[in-house]
Amino acid sequence: MSQEATTTEKSLISPFNIIAGIIVLIGLYLTVRRFTGGLGAVTNLSDNNAWGIWIGFDLLTGVALAAGGYVTAAAVYIFGMKKYHSALRPAVLTGFLGYALVVLALHYDVGRPWRLPYPFVVQQGTTSILFEVAACVALYLTVLFLEFSPAALEWLGLKKARNLAVKFTLVLVVFGIILSTLHQSSLGALFLIAPSKLHPLWYSSFIPVYFFVSSIIAGLSMVIFESTLSYRFFADKMDEAHLREKDDIALGFGKAAAYVIAGYIAIQLLGIGADDEWRLLGTGYGLWYLVELFGFFGVACLGFAIGAREKKVQLIRWTSAWAVLAVIVNRFNVSLVAFNYHLPASDRYFPSWMEIAISVFLVTLGLIAFRFIVSRMPILYEHPEYEDVH
Repeated sequence: MSQEATTTEKSLISPFNIIAGIIVLIGLYLTVRRFTGGLGAVTNLSDNNAWGIWIGFDLLTGVALAAGGYVTAAAVYIFGMKKYHSALRPAVLTGFLGYALVVLALHYDVGRPWRLPYPFVVQQGTTSILFEVAACVALYLTVLFLEFSPAALEWLGLKKARNLAVKFTLVLVVFGIILSTLHQSSLGALFLIAPSKLHPLWYSSFIPVYFFVSSIIAGLSMVIFESTLSYRFFADKMDEAHLREKDDIALGFGKAAAYVIAGYIAIQLLGIGADDEWRLLGTGYGLWYLVELFGFFGVACLGFAIGAREKKVQLIRWTSAWAVLAVIVNRFNVSLVAFNYHLPASDRYFPSWMEIAISVFLVTLGLIAFRFIVSRMPILYEHPEYEDVH
């Protein structure tokens, strides 16, 4: 018993637990401050800058990076790529946690979060794009929960409930893809009402398409990135199938990402041509736009292409991190850097350290939840009683 207690103590006192504990304590303090003192107590938001990092990162970026769920589900169930089945549950779990944190983050950003259900039950805003986004995110979060539920039910030993949940898998996948297509593109469509605020190089009538296509890039990249980290930290939780298929998943998703990024760059250039904004590429914002398009997305496309062609799995894994960063940079540019670009520097928004700390706090909660679930539930391995089902 003493040896067991010593082992438990060592597992609790680890660098991850210590750092995560400090972040959580700071986050809880700032949460109390936010909900007792209002937005002004912790943010640098204003009437000119009503949306800050909690929208740019926690919402726009969070939704994009959680796209691995619908991308992987589409590959496995719609396109019949069963060889990627081992990536499905981790991707769905990441998507579910990502969307749950997006909804949680909205409570921090909205002035009166208790009124979030109002558009659904009190005063319907069915003509609003924001209403469509909210409805789709709420529904898709429910879909992800149901898609994830078989793993939890297997862990709980509820066989009948698990078998019932599995029967609805294909319906949930189709519904989830439809919802994802709608709200991923609608997040971009939100900016269509701000043509005078968003810089012309990022503002385009095609911005809903840009957001949707880049969400596929984020989804493919996050599956590779997440599987890399899982193999690094949770290899002892993986069965032989997951360990054997990890390289094939990286190669397959990396190849797909190369094609999608190439298409994304092409439609971005077509958008500039359609709006005749070539002259702006020589400005300061234009140079930063080129850095985003070619320095981030272009380099990621090249890395994925070379990695897939030469079967360099390690290159694909490193490139996945760069591609994730590319999507983050894009969302930050659209929502923060290129937004209100005409305002003087003194009136421009820059997040307070408390806003950044709360965002880090929410990400940390996601990591803690992912670690807890993966360590206990059949996410990275097939449950012994269901190995012959798939």
